Amino acid sequence: MKLITVSGPPSSGKTSLIIKTVESLKAQNIKVGIVKFDCLYTDDDILYEKAGILVKKGLSGSVCPDHFFASNIEEVVQWGKTNNLDLLITESAGLCNRCSPYLKDIKAVCVIDNLSGINTPKKIGPMLKLADIVVITKGDIVSQAEREVFASRVQTVNPKAAIIHINGLTGQGTYEFGSLIMDKNEEIDTVIERKLRFPLPSAVCSYCLGETRIGNNYQLGNIRKINFEEQ
Repeated sequence: MKLITVSGPPSSGKTSLIIKTVESLKAQNIKVGIVKFDCLYTDDDILYEKAGILVKKGLSGSVCPDHFFASNIEEVVQWGKTNNLDLLITESAGLCNRCSPYLKDIKAVCVIDNLSGINTPKKIGPMLKLADIVVITKGDIVSQAEREVFASRVQTVNPKAAIIHINGLTGQGTYEFGSLIMDKNEEIDTVIERKLRFPLPSAVCSYCLGETRIGNNYQLGNIRKINFEEQ
């Protein structure tokens, strides 16, 4: 079974991209399954089911989505093997733009849309900077010049990534994307002992443990303060 991880800001078009890509992969007799990671709510699993795609969802609740991903990815892989999948896709929303749900030597895809703002690529951390493939969506709504400038900003942040423009509504570009994620992607039996590409967000503080009161007297653990003395 092959594994890829797809992440990106909310509403960037990840689900539409995946559905259209799976349609082209099904035509090649490739069996695909999806595991959707999210925080509080998602109905994307319903969309996948309507498209005839095997899907499971996991909601992290009060836990950091990245930590939730790292704690569950091996079980996700074993679920995919149990269902005899050829390709397993994990989808995760980078809700804080810091998320980095990528594993070394596992294809990593970041989805970002042209409408998110010209400076958005600089605001996104490892989720964009460490991706193997960057998919830019909603290019049909902006001009050719805007598409090129936005793609240039993405290339500046991640010069090693392959950048591809895809229309999630029509599916234009998804065949090429399907070829990219299947090409030179090793088959795996497990992800035990594999490493994350970037350390997860670290915040073990009193607020992590349920504290709700504001003030220095209630702040313990990993706390970071703004330096207002800097000129």
